[in-house]
Amino acid sequence: MSKENHSLTVDLILIGFTDHPDLKTLLFVVFFAIYLITMMGNLGLVALIFMERRLHTPMYIFLGNLAMMDSCCSCAVTPKMLENFFSEDRMISLYECMAQFYFLCLAETTDCFVLAAMAYDRYVAICRPLQYHTMMSKQLCIQMVIGAYIAGNLHSMIHVTLLLRLTFCGSHQINHFFCDILPLYRISCTDPFLNELMIYVFSMPIQIFTIATVLISYVCILFTIFRMKSKEGRGKAFSTCASHFVSVSIFYICLLMYIRPFEEGDKDIPVAIFYTIIIPLLNPFIYSLRNKEVISVFKKIMRNYNILKQTSSSKAT
Repeated sequence: MSKENHSLTVDLILIGFTDHPDLKTLLFVVFFAIYLITMMGNLGLVALIFMERRLHTPMYIFLGNLAMMDSCCSCAVTPKMLENFFSEDRMISLYECMAQFYFLCLAETTDCFVLAAMAYDRYVAICRPLQYHTMMSKQLCIQMVIGAYIAGNLHSMIHVTLLLRLTFCGSHQINHFFCDILPLYRISCTDPFLNELMIYVFSMPIQIFTIATVLISYVCILFTIFRMKSKEGRGKAFSTCASHFVSVSIFYICLLMYIRPFEEGDKDIPVAIFYTIIIPLLNPFIYSLRNKEVISVFKKIMRNYNILKQTSSSKAT
């Protein structure tokens, strides 16, 4: 019991990735700008999909939830990182640390399942176009989204529960800019063998299942595209998949680089920055700038806004 109490009341220290005072100011400005753009881009995309009825299709429902999880990922990591640029102690309580890891794990796990669902949706749209509305009904789409959130929550809760069994009686310095699972193992006085085993038991099957779903879907898509006789049809099919393929490639390349054997060192910090901060920034632009329908809806909203603004100004005069 004394060990458990010691573990729960401990304060941890996030080292971050720089102590240089000049760099701190510059990095704060850069990451604060990235955070604002990320939140505006993702929440703006969610609002756009929610408001426009013609975007209430499986592809855009998945996209809206992906944007929501990217916002959750950014909110879990960036605010505390920004605070620590000018904090003297850079302290974080164990409860705050667990909450940060929980929401990050929730966002990333849910992202994996949503990206897999989007790959399946693209497979049905290109390989089974005549059966699309029966195979990808709105009910099935909602069930897949709910399943992704349930899996994300369960996965996060398992790892957080196992982290709470650890004790931190030596160094409380986490060699990272957020509370991630591997840096916490490195400073634990308790043998984290059970925790590491559970990563292989729960996390690896999730990665294998979602990556396999994406790969199989895209292999089938490529075979279908190469069998198409029409160049226009091939171009349209490539255009339909391009945004998702770019996004999922970046996501899984960074994920596989980040999830490596449990080794000591700072090599994972640059990848973690890209994985937790840059990818949530890129996703709304990858999907929006290449999507004619999203651009069309955005232009329509802007036209309506300008008309409303002109009407209100003419009434005022």
